[in-house]
Amino acid sequence: MDSLFVGNPHARVGERMTRSSIRWTLITIGVILVICAARQAPAQDEETPENSIQAPLTARSLKLDAVAVDGALVAVGHRGHIIISSDGGETWQQTEVPTRATLTGVDFYDRNLGWVVGHDSVILRTKDGGVTWERVHWAPEDEAPFFDVWFSDAENGIAIGAYGSYFTTSDGGTTWNFEPIGDTDWHLHQIARASDGRLYMAAEAGMAYRSDDAGETWIELPSPYGGSFFGVLPLEGDVVLLFGLRGHLFRSEDAGESWLEIETGTVAMLTSGITLDDGTIVITGLGGIVLVSSDGGRTFELREQSSRRGIQTVVQASDDSLLLVGEFGVRLQPVSELSGGRGE
Repeated sequence: MDSLFVGNPHARVGERMTRSSIRWTLITIGVILVICAARQAPAQDEETPENSIQAPLTARSLKLDAVAVDGALVAVGHRGHIIISSDGGETWQQTEVPTRATLTGVDFYDRNLGWVVGHDSVILRTKDGGVTWERVHWAPEDEAPFFDVWFSDAENGIAIGAYGSYFTTSDGGTTWNFEPIGDTDWHLHQIARASDGRLYMAAEAGMAYRSDDAGETWIELPSPYGGSFFGVLPLEGDVVLLFGLRGHLFRSEDAGESWLEIETGTVAMLTSGITLDDGTIVITGLGGIVLVSSDGGRTFELREQSSRRGIQTVVQASDDSLLLVGEFGVRLQPVSELSGGRGE
């Protein structure tokens, strides 16, 4: 039965997860966390970067995020690997990257300008569509990986990550400043922009945030659940979906002030969500889970990939195909298969 949650944002449905259980959970999606230290972080130039190793089968190795931009697809993941496709995901080319750290998040402003974040608090930037990359930030002594990056324009961006890591830039990523959003050190997992300009952030231990001023300030939202959230998906108007551990999925129609729990039929971790061009909503997760909604996220049908391998991110590759990335690497999924049956 659906449940409605409203009230004090400081009320918790459950206790905070232990550090060991958090670490176990995030390892399953390729993220190894350790204790955070220093916080101030200008661009790092004091050590020559070690380039990623070229791997013929990199398209089949762990990938953690991807983006579609102006006809190109870019996927990032294990050992500093960045791969790019210009033919809708049919073929992939690995680029030379100045890090061997696991890469966890990617965002492009246009076809040429993009950023990637990952372990060792690394931030990379490209100005030529991913052909070449420069390391603009690196702080391995912080021992706090970044999980996501988002830019509002060519100059202003936000990188978020473990133990409350929240960094901003106003010069296209050349320099970054730590600007904590509160007194806690919750892991900040994903940031997403709504069509009205609001920003939402999914975080550890039932934490979720909203910004009404492009990230200048953040509001802690009432929490419907004590477990961690790994994804947030703004829909039309004030509607937003929030999802994470053990198949938990919540829908709000008032910009996160109250939540309705949505039945998913799974206890798998939910990791990513998108709205397709036709309005269909797709949410993916570990165990090959795919959830599909055609009614604005009010109900979902459960699909499972036959391989049952974990899906970390989904993006729309073309009008008729999705790009899935995860422990299998990268894989195309026909949109037509969402209507029923099993994928590969």
